[in-house]
Amino acid sequence: MQLIAVENLQDAPAPVIRVGTVEFGEAAIARETPFHPAGSLAEAQLQAARALVVRELLSQRAAMLGLPALVDAEGQENDQAMAVLLERELRVPEPDDAACRRFFETHRQRFSEPTGLRVRHILLAATPEDARARDAQYRLGQKLLRQLIDGPGRFTELAQRHSACPSREQGGELGWLSPGQTVAELDRALQHLPVGLHERPLASRYGWHLICIDQRREGRLLPYAQVAERVRHSLREQSTRRALRHYLLALEAEIGVEGLRLDADADGSLMR
Repeated sequence: MQLIAVENLQDAPAPVIRVGTVEFGEAAIARETPFHPAGSLAEAQLQAARALVVRELLSQRAAMLGLPALVDAEGQENDQAMAVLLERELRVPEPDDAACRRFFETHRQRFSEPTGLRVRHILLAATPEDARARDAQYRLGQKLLRQLIDGPGRFTELAQRHSACPSREQGGELGWLSPGQTVAELDRALQHLPVGLHERPLASRYGWHLICIDQRREGRLLPYAQVAERVRHSLREQSTRRALRHYLLALEAEIGVEGLRLDADADGSLMR
């Protein structure tokens, strides 16, 4: 079972954190920090400290129950042992059909069939910091677009000659794309384009894209019967996250944690 992150509202970790009788100092936090990329070093350190606390709470609980160690002698986590512990300890109610139907009616867009686009592209690669390359590739893109307007059947040829994307081997074919399946800045633009060859290169962090949308399949709402299992899975995940937060806070109170709180607003936020 994958461990679900528990939110931490504290500003920064203390120099020394204690879980029961086990202490974590700056060195332990520093070793863990690279595994938690964040917007700032302070946030990454906080996430690292939180991860250490959660891991230690669970490890000590497993030891109390006589279960296999969650971390081996070399410091590697035992995912199977973690799953055994959480499956034994967490009480996650199974959502009934009425709850599933209420959730579905409230979140129908989440369970709709998204708009699909059948797309071809030519990627003219240039990194954001290389202004000269981006300018040169943009001019090349304009030239290629003029060639494609005069000869639409040349897309495969030009993709194979110029595209930096592996899709060049398929003539630039990306197949059917749904929202979220390509780089964010290109994904946003694609949703608003009509069928056909787009008149100008589109920018992304990878360079410039010449885009041709061959088909557009509009999204549609799906009936409950078709998505019932997805709805049930979503509710089960929500219940699991809630149960895990309760469980960790109970362990925090029972074992004792100094220098960091798992949830500074636990009383008011757990059930939201």
